[in-house]
Amino acid sequence: MNKAIFFDRDGTLNVEVNYLHKKEEFIWTDGAVEAIKYCNDNGYLAIVVTNQSGVARGYYPESAIMELYSWMNSQLAEAGAHLDGIYYCPHYPQGIIPKYAVECDCRKPKPGMLIQAAREQNIDLAASYLIGDGARDVECAKAAGVYGIRYTGGNLYESLIAGIMQNQRNGAR
Repeated sequence: MNKAIFFDRDGTLNVEVNYLHKKEEFIWTDGAVEAIKYCNDNGYLAIVVTNQSGVARGYYPESAIMELYSWMNSQLAEAGAHLDGIYYCPHYPQGIIPKYAVECDCRKPKPGMLIQAAREQNIDLAASYLIGDGARDVECAKAAGVYGIRYTGGNLYESLIAGIMQNQRNGAR
């Protein structure tokens, strides 16, 4: 089985911009590229898990998520890094696009995106991590049986390594 590090996107991999969907507005957080490269070099799949309610709200089409993801991977390739997948939730119950204005099991803090990734990419969730800036990220990790790391700013790579080391000191993995 594979192990993975799941990354929240907005506020974790990139500087928070409300309803980000354009590459021109994307700014990597400090240490984000290095954190992804760490995954690539150390046997972890690097996977984005992100709530994208802007789709349900009618702010941008679902295709914009994948266009930005593709652009992110082209930027990462310049550093010899890559993302192995993206799982996103376009739903929001109060949205204006009926197809997406629904309750679902994928919107964090629910664990649907991680469970889907585990099924599709043969991931051992108990050997994996999720790093994100919100309480709902850590709740999602716990619900999926993944070790959650709360990113509170600063260098993402350093925060990831500190979280992994803390987990190892606790004797978990």
